[in-house]
Amino acid sequence: MSDKTNSKNFIKRLVVTVLVLLILIGGVVYIFDPFYHYHKPWLGMKAVLNDKEYQCVGTLRNFDYDALIVGSSVMENNDNSWFSSAYGVNAIKAIRSYGATADLCYLLDVAYEEHDLKYVFYNIDPSSLYGEAETTYESTGCPMYLYDSNPFNDIQYLYNKDVLFEKIPYEVANSFMGDYDENLSYNWAKWKSFNQDMALGLYFRSPEVKEMLPEDAYLEKLEANINLITAQVEAHPETEFIFFYPPYSMLWWDMSYRGGESDAIIRCEKEMTKRLLVYDNVRVFGFQGEEEVTTNLDNYMDTIHFSPEINKLMLDKIVAGEDELTLQNYEEKLDELSDFTDRVVNKYIVPYEKDGLLNYETEEE
Repeated sequence: MSDKTNSKNFIKRLVVTVLVLLILIGGVVYIFDPFYHYHKPWLGMKAVLNDKEYQCVGTLRNFDYDALIVGSSVMENNDNSWFSSAYGVNAIKAIRSYGATADLCYLLDVAYEEHDLKYVFYNIDPSSLYGEAETTYESTGCPMYLYDSNPFNDIQYLYNKDVLFEKIPYEVANSFMGDYDENLSYNWAKWKSFNQDMALGLYFRSPEVKEMLPEDAYLEKLEANINLITAQVEAHPETEFIFFYPPYSMLWWDMSYRGGESDAIIRCEKEMTKRLLVYDNVRVFGFQGEEEVTTNLDNYMDTIHFSPEINKLMLDKIVAGEDELTLQNYEEKLDELSDFTDRVVNKYIVPYEKDGLLNYETEEE
């Protein structure tokens, strides 16, 4: 046999070998699918969810559910089964760390592509009210090949060494070893400490108190975000939307006051609440004035992130109908929030000032 023939045969075998390896590798990723881009878990594996930027969209497209827990990182420590049991549904999370309105509405759109939702439990972070009403996934470097419906760029997923050698083994290990709880998706609480020292250590107070902004300072940006949320409510009258404002710590309210923003923030909440409450399929709850919670820094790890016990407390109050905002009481309740801000800066924060427990920003910071 000539050298030319041997060379051709070698090339053929090489091509076949490469093709077989490509099919095998792609097949392994497709079957195990740790980002749930193609399907829900197979082979008796659990839904191991710890990387929302890579996994959230896939779960919304491919999992079985009829209710969503929607919000920022403060919602990650919810146990999904709390909501499922309380409302007789199958709830999963739709999470975006920043909690921007446009990002969360994007996730709702994905969910509604193939699912009918009985409930949406939606956490409204104050900063989301006046943030830019544009999605941030692409601009923050999220893996858009997992978000779009273009099969040709899936090569970045199917032939990814990190997926093959890290993500799949992690998924398998958590599925068949240990006691991984699927209802604690994206939960980070077990690695964190919630106490006064942690909260104070991560709060860097401004040394100056800025002039208070006009109440209407953020209304233009607010309008765009209101339109995004009310469009979801109007488009899905079959869904009951339960919105709630979470109990950030008194340190956050102190920061907002010293930054001259607290009046404008509360005005934004008034406007958003008023616009939401005109819909029959909406309820709104406000937990920001829960003084026993917000003034006890042992509930927090920083200015906003609270322990899972506070997540459960909010749900219990929602189920019981406590702290509900209505068209008849929302203005009074949010005015009380303004009074609470005054108590924070004139009463609750004062002992920490006197004891020298507050860190102050420097010019370098």
